[in-house]
Amino acid sequence: MHPSRETQSSLLRTPPGPGTLLLACIDPLVAIATLGAVVSLFGGRFDGACLILALLVFAMTFPGSFARGSDTRAGDLALDIAAGWLAIVVLLLFLGWASRTLDVFDPRVILAWALATPAALFAAHRLLPVVWPRVLAAEGMHKTAVIAGANELGRRLAARLRVDPLLGIRFAGYFDDRAPGRLQNVIPRENLGPLSALADHARSNTVDVIYIALPMASQPRILKLLEDLRDTTASIYFVPDIFVSDLIQARVDSIGGLPVVAVCESPFYGFNALVKRISDFCLAALILAAISPLMVAIALGVKLSSPGPVLFRQRRYGLDGKRIVVYKFRSMTVAEDGDVVRQATRNDQRVTRFGAFLRRTSLDELPQFINVLQGRMSIVGPRPHAVAHNEMYRKLIRGYMIRHKVKPGITGLAQVNGLRGETDTVDKMKARIDYDLAYLRNWSLALDVRIILKTAVVLLHKNAY
Repeated sequence: MHPSRETQSSLLRTPPGPGTLLLACIDPLVAIATLGAVVSLFGGRFDGACLILALLVFAMTFPGSFARGSDTRAGDLALDIAAGWLAIVVLLLFLGWASRTLDVFDPRVILAWALATPAALFAAHRLLPVVWPRVLAAEGMHKTAVIAGANELGRRLAARLRVDPLLGIRFAGYFDDRAPGRLQNVIPRENLGPLSALADHARSNTVDVIYIALPMASQPRILKLLEDLRDTTASIYFVPDIFVSDLIQARVDSIGGLPVVAVCESPFYGFNALVKRISDFCLAALILAAISPLMVAIALGVKLSSPGPVLFRQRRYGLDGKRIVVYKFRSMTVAEDGDVVRQATRNDQRVTRFGAFLRRTSLDELPQFINVLQGRMSIVGPRPHAVAHNEMYRKLIRGYMIRHKVKPGITGLAQVNGLRGETDTVDKMKARIDYDLAYLRNWSLALDVRIILKTAVVLLHKNAY
């Protein structure tokens, strides 16, 4: 995945349409239907424990955990489904083990269901863009939409309507007050006239949805247009021009019935926060149990190779910019944690011989799994930087501090894309931040699993000193 500056708001990516609810329900419905089919195949009954399992699966996959749009490449879709489903199965197995309820289920049922569900999900997502438009056409459920405003925001919205058949919305054209010659990248037949003609057009033609994509500075025109449209039956949606900016987890919420728009928010709110914390804690506990002999051996190596403490403690910025203490195996002869921290460079004389091995293999990061158990860090997230580096780069890179809307991670999207080690230029650090913000925009459990799997491939990358 490459970070994109294009708005990732689900508000703009998925305009309301007949397929919106289907997209939200397709993953849990397929997973639960597959469970029912497998249980029936092995002669069981879908009740009791199976119903509880179905409820857990629904909670973990709703809404549309694996859906990425009808134009997603088959390989990307398959990888997302496999990674996400693996994470869900591991979490379910852990819950079953912790609650001592695994023996309630037939092992053959669990194994067959675990293997069959990703195949069923892939088939459903590949068939849906073909079958669903035909269902809508047969039932007369297609909707026709027009857009008020042929600006950048309106054109991007129109592009999304054109390429996603699951929405069930046909884009008919724009209404804009500018002369036809001034409308860039607009096909002449899609120019339906000035804003003043929209209401008459909606009354005399089939227009089901009207999207108002005018800049908020045009408030008088918007109010006039809304007044004219009161005499039509079209549904009306306002697309604020704030969505042309770089948003993080944009969504609509309400406070006591008053609508509010989230412009910059963490992906880990509500149920997502619970899933992230449980998966972090369980995985960190299992990993620490498995690598404890290795950590004891590394601790002895650090102690015998150079004088000083085994662990290096350094202040970093954590969630919401609050300072935390991060643990690493000491790999240098110094332990810098002041107002000035010099990054390690190639052939750095401060790095011990044993420390160079630890840094090259990233074994010095292993104590950070303790930070994960403490709740200070996540396994996957933006890498934490020294406080001194944060204070410097937050003044040089736009949006730098947004990365702290989530807990820092042991590994991250930037690291698996080759951005590890020294950042001796602002451009290198900016490239890291771009990936960090892309992670915040696009987070899913499947993305976390993909990053963890790819981390093993880049552990020996030459950029780590």
